[in-house]
Amino acid sequence: MTETGPAQEDLTARARIRDAALEMFAEHGMKGATFRGIAEAAGVSVGLVQHHFGSKQELREACDAYALDTIRRLSSEKIDGIGDPGFLARAMRIDLPVRRYLARALVDGSPAAARVFDDLVDTTETYFASDLPPGINAPVTTDVHAYSAALVAMTIGMEVLHDHLSRVLGVDTFTPEGSLRLRRALFDIVDDRLLSRELAARARTTMREYESGAFGPAARTGNTEEGPGEKAG
Repeated sequence: MTETGPAQEDLTARARIRDAALEMFAEHGMKGATFRGIAEAAGVSVGLVQHHFGSKQELREACDAYALDTIRRLSSEKIDGIGDPGFLARAMRIDLPVRRYLARALVDGSPAAARVFDDLVDTTETYFASDLPPGINAPVTTDVHAYSAALVAMTIGMEVLHDHLSRVLGVDTFTPEGSLRLRRALFDIVDDRLLSRELAARARTTMREYESGAFGPAARTGNTEEGPGEKAG
């Protein structure tokens, strides 16, 4: 069964069920999530969940496919969109539920989580093996594969440890506020070695502009405009 990518899919009943399942699997795991709980979260009947997804395993596979597609697509767009607050806002809305899902899936042993990890290692290794943009230093290592795997593990480890990070930072790192704080810290760590100063500066400016619009006075008074796809259909 092929799961349509999020860019082409409106919020149909099937998509609402999948999105609810992402949340339920992230919170309760594969064993703890139930069709009834997913149906209640999606606002549909248990029968409709069973109609679209014959079993919990089939629903889990649909969530895995969606998560994998989302991570791959956003990763391919990230460098081009790093200076665009609109891209950051859209990426936050789509990415955060998937990251929460994958954090649990990495612990539970989901095949999709394994594929995401392998993909990120391959992509990182290919990036370092290519002609790097001006201002970005090549890693000082004799084992680029291990270097790439360690870097991905360090980054993904923040997802798995989100409960602890959220506790010490005082904000949920799977919310826009918490995610921005963590991303800003990550940029501070890597910008001297893995990012050009220009790219890091663009990313920080983008986060400040997004933060001002999303959490500033206009947002608190409800005077912001909703972007495309913000309203559930």
